[in-house]
Amino acid sequence: MGSFFSAIVATFVTIPILAYLLVFIISKQVTRQHRRSVHIALDVSTLLFVISVHYLIVTIWAQSYLWVIFLSMLIIAVIFVIIHWRVKQEINFTLIFKGFWRLNFFIFFTAYVVLMVIGLVQSVSAFVSVP
Repeated sequence: MGSFFSAIVATFVTIPILAYLLVFIISKQVTRQHRRSVHIALDVSTLLFVISVHYLIVTIWAQSYLWVIFLSMLIIAVIFVIIHWRVKQEINFTLIFKGFWRLNFFIFFTAYVVLMVIGLVQSVSAFVSVP
């Protein structure tokens, strides 16, 4: 049972888009609301995209930049708080966290796609250039 659970988690970390789709389909069946289902799927899969980007970086460049990932997320959070405070003159942490988390989804989804393309190009070029 443990190996089955490990295989499922490894699949979702390797292919977080699959987890997004699975969560979206399940939440769409439960809630019957498209927009809410998209938000639930975004919120759940964001962490998987962050982890996946980390492992793609480790695979491509053989070095961990997890501290850069956490530092960039912290800087984004601080910027969100400052902008929200300047606009609203008060801090609503629930609203800030939602915006922060969804922006991180967009950033790490984009990074995931870019890193997948870089990894594929490197793999193909290494395969082709070997005599």
